Parts: sequence; C-alpha cells; structure tokens
Amino acid sequence: MFARLALLATAAAALELTPDSWEEAVEGKTVFIKFFAPWCGHCKKMKPAWDSLMKEYDGHPTKLIADVDCIKEGKKLCDEHGVKGFPTIKYGDPADLQSYEGGRDEKALKKFAEEKLVPMCSPKNIDLCDDDKKAEIAKFSEMDADALASEIEAKEAELKKVEETFKKNVEGLQKQYEGFMKEKDEKISAIKDSGLGLMKAVKAFKAATATKDEL
Repeated sequence: MFARLALLATAAAALELTPDSWEEAVEGKTVFIKFFAPWCGHCKKMKPAWDSLMKEYDGHPTKLIADVDCIKEGKKLCDEHGVKGFPTIKYGDPADLQSYEGGRDEKALKKFAEEKLVPMCSPKNIDLCDDDKKAEIAKFSEMDADALASEIEAKEAELKKVEETFKKNVEGLQKQYEGFMKEKDEKISAIKDSGLGLMKAVKAFKAATATKDEL
C-alpha cells in the first residue's frame, strides 16, 4: 500500500519539471508545458484539466505534458523561456518552444495534445524539414559556437526591443485614452450644465400642459 503511494507520488512529481530534471525529461519529446504560479487564480482554475492531461500522457514515448512552478524550483526555467504571466503554456521542440493560444478547458487541451504534439522540424528530426529549413540548419551548423551564441544574443536583443517598444506604445495609448476620456467627460458635463436637463424638463412640461389644454 505504502509502496504504491510512494510510486504514485514519484510519478506525479516527475511531471513538475525543474532545471535539474528538464534535460532528461524533454529528451526526444514534443512537449506541452504549463508554466504557473501556485497563487495564480487562472492556474488553479485550469489545474484539474491539466492534471488529467498529464496523467493521460504520463510515460508517453514521444509526448511530454508537464508543469513548471515559476515561484519555486522552476523559476530559472521560466526566466529562460521568457515567461511573463501565469499561466503561460508553451509547446513544441524543447529548444524552440512556441506559445499556445488555444482553449484551456480539458476538451481543447486534449484535442491539441492529440493532433498537434507531433515531431517537428529540428536538427534531430532533419527528415521532417523542408528544403529551406534544411538549408538554414546547415548554415547554422557551420557556424562555430561563439558565433552562433553571438547571433542568438543579437536576435534575442531584437525581440526584447520589440517588446519594450510595444509596452511603451501601449502606455502611450493608455495615457492618450485617459486624456480623451477626461476631455469627453468635461465636455459632457459642460453641455449638461448649460441647461440641457432643464430644457428637457420644460419640453416635457409644455407637452403635458398642451395635452391637458386640448382635453
């Protein structure tokens, strides 16, 4: 009995990845990872559906469904994969995770896992790549390690710049929106203070009076 419980606990723990377990767990797999925070309300809401999915695919030879706790042991992994909010769900090749934007109910998650978690073009699966991707992989493979790391760093800096520009533009739009709202409220208030309400009251009173006179 106790041995069975211990086995189940070990299996469950294996589904929550840490920097120490990541490489071995994702090796040769197409992955579906939920990066979460324990206090996150949306994370708690989707936990039953996600736990069910993890159990269904536990031990699968080519697909891995797992959790990463961004507050505790998995924080480093979350930082490495650019996690900004919770939950963040990513999928695909462990070295090139893509953002999942689909539904978060059990039906949608299971459908995606069944249909989309398939081996993808990568250096390990070169036979799945088209000619353009094969040429790209060949070009990158010919670069030395330092040059490749430098190129990756440059591209990540470009991504960061795009995110920062977007954030700055959104903040600018927010301030502009607040300005428009204030201007609108002031104009509406000025129009109402100019006697609009009294005009309507007088109009209604005159209409009622005219009706009585006609009678």
